Amino acid sequence: MFKGSMVAIVTPFKANGEINEKSFAELIEYQLKNGTSAIVPCCTTGESATMSHIEHEYVIKLAVEIVNKRVPVIAGTGSNNTAEALRLTKSAKAAGADGALIITPYYNKPTQTGLYNHYTHIAKAVDIPIVLYNVPGRTSINMLPATVAKLAQIDNIVAIKEASGSLAQMTHIRYLCGDNITLLSGDDFIILPMLAIGGAGVISVAANIAPKLVRNLIDTFNAGDIKTAAKLQFELFPLCEAMFYETNPIPVKTALSLMNKIDGNLRLPLCSMSEDNLAKLKKVLTDYNLK
Repeated sequence: MFKGSMVAIVTPFKANGEINEKSFAELIEYQLKNGTSAIVPCCTTGESATMSHIEHEYVIKLAVEIVNKRVPVIAGTGSNNTAEALRLTKSAKAAGADGALIITPYYNKPTQTGLYNHYTHIAKAVDIPIVLYNVPGRTSINMLPATVAKLAQIDNIVAIKEASGSLAQMTHIRYLCGDNITLLSGDDFIILPMLAIGGAGVISVAANIAPKLVRNLIDTFNAGDIKTAAKLQFELFPLCEAMFYETNPIPVKTALSLMNKIDGNLRLPLCSMSEDNLAKLKKVLTDYNLK
C-alpha cells in the first residue's frame, strides 16, 4: 500500500509563527512534480511537537486537500498519550488521510506489552491503515521485532517506519513478519540495504530537498540495476549527513530556505543553525546544485 520515496514534509511557518499555507502547497507540488509517492505531514520533520491540536489537524486537512488523491497522505498522529493519539488518528481519518503514522509513545517509556496495547487500542478504534514508527533515538524506547510481529497480525497495521538505524533489527522484523507488514526505512543513510532485505521504500528527510535523487535510487533498485543504485546511495550520503549537522528539522528547513522554497522559520525550542554548520550546509547544497 505504501512504497517508494515518501517525504516527511516540513511545515513552513511565517515570521509570526503562523502556518504558511502558500509555501506548504508549493512544497507539496514540488514533491509531486518530482515523483514522490506519498506525503507525510505532521511527523518529527514537520515539527508536530510544537503544534497545537488545532494546528495539527489543520495541517493534515490542508495536505489532504492540496494532494487531492494524487498520492497517499500518511498523517502523523502519534502521541505519548494513547487517548490523544486516538483522537488525532480519528481526526486524520475524518479529514480523508490515507494512513496514519504513529510514533511509539515517548518519555513514558512503556514496556513492550504497553506498546502492543497502545497500538492495538488505536487500530481497533479507527479503521485506517496504520504505519508504526520506531525511532528510539527520539523516544528512548525501542519497539522490538517480536512486538512488531504481534502487531502485524492486526489487519489495519500495514507497515513500519523503522528508524532504529539497525539493519539487524530490520532483518529480524523481516524474518519474523515476512509479508505481514511492509518495511519502510526511516533513515536515508541505509535506503539501499533496507531495500536489499525486502523493504519497500523510505519516509525521507532528504527528499524534502532532493526528491528526484531519492526516488531515482529506489526506482533504479527496483529495476534491478543494483550497481547504479549503490552509486546513487553513495551520492546521497553527504546530503544525508548535512541533514543532521544539527537536530532535524533545523538543517532541512534551512536548506529549503537557501533554495528559496520557504522562509525557514522554526519554532522554539528549535533555533537557527550555528554559523559553522551553516557554512558547511551551504557548501553541500552548492555541490549538489541545490542553491
